[in-house]
Amino acid sequence: MTTIIAPRVHDLGGGFNVRRAVPTLQARSVGPFVFVDHMGPAVFEPGLGIDVRPHPHIGLATVTFLWAGAIHHRDTLGSEQVISPGDVNWMTAGRGIAHSERTPGDVRTGGHDVHGMQTWVALPKSAEEVAPEFHHHTAALLPVIERAGARLRVIAGRAYGEESPVKVFSGTFNVAVDLQPDAEFEIDSGHVERALYILEGDAQVDGADVPEKHLVVFDRGSRPVLRAKTPVKAMLLGGEPLDAPRHLWWNFVSSSRERIEQAKQDWQEGRFGHVPGETEFIPLPER
Repeated sequence: MTTIIAPRVHDLGGGFNVRRAVPTLQARSVGPFVFVDHMGPAVFEPGLGIDVRPHPHIGLATVTFLWAGAIHHRDTLGSEQVISPGDVNWMTAGRGIAHSERTPGDVRTGGHDVHGMQTWVALPKSAEEVAPEFHHHTAALLPVIERAGARLRVIAGRAYGEESPVKVFSGTFNVAVDLQPDAEFEIDSGHVERALYILEGDAQVDGADVPEKHLVVFDRGSRPVLRAKTPVKAMLLGGEPLDAPRHLWWNFVSSSRERIEQAKQDWQEGRFGHVPGETEFIPLPER
């Protein structure tokens, strides 16, 4: 059996929707992944774009991957990077980092689209308080597997005998999938927990239709086969189960409720540092 999850849709305005598939009642996490967000697809008019003001994180790593568009990342380490389709941004929050995400100025001058996924990986308890880091990996650095109409790019961790150069902290399974009609392949069975998110297209798992913009969580030990009926964009994710339950509040993830309370206070009192080039910030939610 597999579990199919319909994500919650958040309208961020201007026709830009984000669909959150994890956490849900059916899947609080998949491997180390505790947040799974599908961004877009959206088309912005000239002058408009994504504007996520500086905000904080602890205890996790954010993973950004795009099929279309561009996002300008800035953080309190002084990192500044535009991510393009096929690249990976991996930001380890550890004991604390703040960052902003905006559409680059030169991209805003014309109409433009954006489509991708951002996921959060909970760090193991032993690494929750590591020093924050930011790493950008271009598309050319990622392992690519081509097979009979299927193109698989290993974003992070291991899959199909290949390993991404992205630094991970536990067993991780994260693969971008692009399929031509009638292409099919077996889902890698080398990870304990696995899920598939269909961003776009008509697909089947073991002969059963799977609606697009839904998450499929596979049973442990199963060997499902994914088949494309039309061109398909999808993402595989999972890996080792979490080593302890995690508490999630706003942008904070921790095995300790007390640590999250400390992070709230640190953000209110400005102890996360300043993001160069930014004057705005997102205030701590009231609840």
